[in-house]
Amino acid sequence: MTMHRREVLKGGVALSALALLPASVRAATSVPALQPRSSWRTFEVTTRLELPGGERAMAWIPLPSVTDDAWIRPATMGWSTNAATATVRDVGMSGAKLLHVHWSWTSAIPVVELRTRIATRDWVVDLSTPGSPRTLSDAERSRYLAGTPFVPVDGIVRQTADGLIADVRGDVGKVRRIYDWVVHNTYRDADAPGCGTGNVAAMLASGRLGGKCADLNALFVALVRAAGIPARELYGVRVAPSALGYRSLGSRAGDITSEQHCRAEVHLSGFGWVPMDPADVRKVILDEPGGLKLGDAKVEVVRRLLFGAWETNWVAYNDLRDVTLPGSLGPSIPFLMYPQAEIAGQRLDCLDADAFKYRITSREIST
Repeated sequence: MTMHRREVLKGGVALSALALLPASVRAATSVPALQPRSSWRTFEVTTRLELPGGERAMAWIPLPSVTDDAWIRPATMGWSTNAATATVRDVGMSGAKLLHVHWSWTSAIPVVELRTRIATRDWVVDLSTPGSPRTLSDAERSRYLAGTPFVPVDGIVRQTADGLIADVRGDVGKVRRIYDWVVHNTYRDADAPGCGTGNVAAMLASGRLGGKCADLNALFVALVRAAGIPARELYGVRVAPSALGYRSLGSRAGDITSEQHCRAEVHLSGFGWVPMDPADVRKVILDEPGGLKLGDAKVEVVRRLLFGAWETNWVAYNDLRDVTLPGSLGPSIPFLMYPQAEIAGQRLDCLDADAFKYRITSREIST
């Protein structure tokens, strides 16, 4: 077995994620406001893979690669494995990283266990008070305005965006119009596999605006980009229960193997990156006990909250789209959010964790 370690990061002050909601909305529900934190929360996430043995195997595990002093700081990383090699690889143009593990022919069961520690804090952007954030470089702006095969920004996407914002002035107003349209016109499809595929062109062409987080937030990002405003999806995993009392907005304690979640960010002049998550509004409607509807007080709290704020019981891996796995002869994947593996060149089903097999766990730790 081999073992590797990296340096720890600490420190910070958090904000109250519900502080900007009108008192009348907060009072109409039993949802508590997030409490400001005097320090960052630190989570340890462990991903363990045990692959079928006997033949050449490779695995690719996403690493937390997003750093933003407002809300997330990847801290330590370490792994143990019986593989021939295990290498941190850069993927794409945005600093995304993965652990690439390669086993040669062996009678042993291929095993790798990755541990990462990440510091997070709740994030609120007050959209009534512009500041002086870092601007995007020309290359970044171009990347976050561009279309991809599954998430185009022309054709029906551009037509839809133009129709939505034709009478709206200002980027904040345009994004709000698109956000509300996505919330009101989509639905969460419980039968969609995993987090969905994010095939925006197919969704709009068919008129069936249903899916999971990677579908609904991809639609939101595509429409925002088509409106000329930089935006991106962030792919990650929920690591803790929600402090807001919403079962659907947090993970189960400990085992987070199936808690992957995609969020969205929009880059606004005077504010920088701003957190958004219209997909989770639809998740609350479908998954909260008792059945909720648009307009219900608990839904309204979340609809307002997730336009400019996040409860960061969630860790971001990357913002990659249409990913080619290094060393793989197989097809590209829509996004890198799940562990991936191949046996003798055959891709395993990343959505079938029991057969794959892999397990992801999380725990909050003191630092």
